[in-house]
Amino acid sequence: MGNREDLIDGAKRCLYSKGYARTTLRDIADAAGGVGAGCVGYHFGSKEALLNEALSQAARDWAEELTQALAAVPVDPGADSLQRFETAWAQIIKSFETHRPLWAATFDALGQSAHAEEVRRHLAAGLEQVRLGLADVLGGLGPDHPDAWLVGGFYEALLTGVMAQYLVDPGRAPSSHDLATALAVITAPRPTARPPMSVRDVPEERPS
Repeated sequence: MGNREDLIDGAKRCLYSKGYARTTLRDIADAAGGVGAGCVGYHFGSKEALLNEALSQAARDWAEELTQALAAVPVDPGADSLQRFETAWAQIIKSFETHRPLWAATFDALGQSAHAEEVRRHLAAGLEQVRLGLADVLGGLGPDHPDAWLVGGFYEALLTGVMAQYLVDPGRAPSSHDLATALAVITAPRPTARPPMSVRDVPEERPS
């Protein structure tokens, strides 16, 4: 069991330093303190299975840490839904900054999923859990709520998009206030636009 945990810890270090695609069995064995590379096959079956497990554990650790951080934020009884949304996303964005290597490794794995069926299956298997978890933590909707899947999908799409922007251009990535303001603009009522006038709407000229 010690070798197994050492391999997972070594795989995490390799994911953070080298990324998913560039990590080799030898890299993991060295990072695990010289554990024999053959132990990977014994405990996990393949390098990809080990990296998938390491990435999943790291993501679960992040989710638990974020849940605790969100629970520790004082709740203003007078805050509206947009204010609560902004407060939650302030914590999420803060977590990006402290877990940047995790998200870089996650996007590296996503890039491999188009060419590695084992990676794609692993990511797909965790998608429902992620969506329902986000619906619960950020939307307050339990897994049995009829809208949990839809709300979780929205948060997952937003989470992935914001992460990508912070990885590529952190100086111009949206802040929590930017996100809340954009959501307010998107959901604000709009005046009913007058439909374009058609030929039929043009009044006929009457002969004088």
